[in-house]
Amino acid sequence: MRNHTGITFFIFRGLTDDPQLKVLLFIFLFLTYMLSVTANLTIITLTLVNPHLKTPMYFFLRNYSFLELSFTTVCIPRFLYHMSTGDYTVTYNACFTQLFFGIFFGASEFFLLAAMSYDRYVAICKPLHYAVIINNRVCNQLLLSCWLSGLMIIIPVLSGGLELEFCDSNIIDHFVCDISPLLEITCSDTQVLERIILACAILTLIITLVLVVLSYAYIVRTILRFPSAEQRKKAFSTCSSHMIVVSMTYGTCIFIYIKPSAKEGGTLNKMVLVLATSAAPVMNPFIYVLRNKQVIQVLRDTFKRIVLISKL
Repeated sequence: MRNHTGITFFIFRGLTDDPQLKVLLFIFLFLTYMLSVTANLTIITLTLVNPHLKTPMYFFLRNYSFLELSFTTVCIPRFLYHMSTGDYTVTYNACFTQLFFGIFFGASEFFLLAAMSYDRYVAICKPLHYAVIINNRVCNQLLLSCWLSGLMIIIPVLSGGLELEFCDSNIIDHFVCDISPLLEITCSDTQVLERIILACAILTLIITLVLVVLSYAYIVRTILRFPSAEQRKKAFSTCSSHMIVVSMTYGTCIFIYIKPSAKEGGTLNKMVLVLATSAAPVMNPFIYVLRNKQVIQVLRDTFKRIVLISKL
């Protein structure tokens, strides 16, 4: 097989050269990562062990928390290691492994958000048939479809990325292995690959966004027909958390990836990706938990039980 790269490692440029900013950034990323791990693991644990949270909605929420936890773990710990040691090098294989899992988990999230929207549609628009339509088998099939869809999105991007040749520069102007900064330093012709990346990104966004918009269009139409204002308020509250998370996720992705060329990346894109990989995985569990009385009650009961056991 022909060797497609003349280098065996890359060097990250990082986010800043200012020592004081590096310290602040390290503290921020470390705290947000620990909060993200704690919050998402709490949701995963509660939805697994508590019988009151054994419903399809919490099944999808548990898997979404797992994807969020996985996505941030792909990016943040390695960058924290680079900042703490001053060693910003990464091997060729490790770089493309990070690229694979980053895009795989990110793409799977979009499809899972669409599945969660469908779950809310059935719950509000067809409540009498909810238990029949969204059963355990359907939940597992939807989850498997999300993972397979994410895999199908990453395969053409990664296949093209592995064909890139790196002749002169191995300095990546980023803090993670992302496809855009890799395209900036390659000596290969990237026009075809950039079109493939754009097509995959648009395809993912269009498919999932159409499903989300259709689901919520039917949801809003159904809710507005409710005779009671209290019923409408309660129905909207069950969907509001998901709608906030969907807006944040789609907004971030569109800002970062839907642009004419990889050559136009800059510091602003890196900062947005920092927030997407650190702050968003912290905010999402709190958005779901703080707006959900059932989860809050389960948290209180669990905390009381732990306190009671510790006193014995």
